[in-house]
Amino acid sequence: MSANVNNTRLERQVAQVAAPVRRGFKVTDVWVFDLDNTLYPAECNLFAQVDQRMGSFIAKELGVPFAQARHLQKAYYKQFGTTLSGLMKVHKMAPEPFLDYVHDIDLACVPELPELKAAIKRLPGRKLIFTNGSRRHAERVAGKLGVLEEFEDICSIETCEFVPKPEAEAFDRMVRHHGFTAKRAAMFEDMPHNLEAPHSLGMTTVLVHSEFYDHPIQRKIKEWREPPEHVHHMTDDLTGFLGGIKPA
Repeated sequence: MSANVNNTRLERQVAQVAAPVRRGFKVTDVWVFDLDNTLYPAECNLFAQVDQRMGSFIAKELGVPFAQARHLQKAYYKQFGTTLSGLMKVHKMAPEPFLDYVHDIDLACVPELPELKAAIKRLPGRKLIFTNGSRRHAERVAGKLGVLEEFEDICSIETCEFVPKPEAEAFDRMVRHHGFTAKRAAMFEDMPHNLEAPHSLGMTTVLVHSEFYDHPIQRKIKEWREPPEHVHHMTDDLTGFLGGIKPA
């Protein structure tokens, strides 16, 4: 037998040993879904509306030019995880007016998805929405999709007392608030860094991605040779993925 064949077999064995174990859904009975760009197609680009309204709100409330408001908006997002967190911490701003204003958007582009509704309905156990947005925003969007009635509850930014994803404390609060065992849960998200904390808690993680780019992380995903350890599954078709799950 040639040395090349032996080397190839050895490489395969090393790869199999080194490959991270991907958690499955055999014990999953709690299904947690992010809202924006996860439950609805990213191509809807609702964030473009939210993004513009955030800049307008900051400009008005702080009395600064729109260009400066946009700079603050992006700087706070990078430093604090969300623009709202930065406004609360730096400017002691009340969160409710901000959330009401930025989520007052046109949902005409959001389609009704009866197939997704049916796929969620078939999942055994509890179903939750977990979002950095407001409860009202989640209710409006999930209602437009036609899936709202399939969810037991919405864990919004208000529920977590304005501690946002990806902070581990946000996930801790979500799990405690809804009273479930993390190792029996699955988390569906469009942002890979938002899956690090649920992975650490023992949840099965699913990255929902697309070809639509509204954040630099989407381009980095395309460069992955394989998913990082905290991303157990990836899909660009949430409905089809849910339909293929065969939990015990």
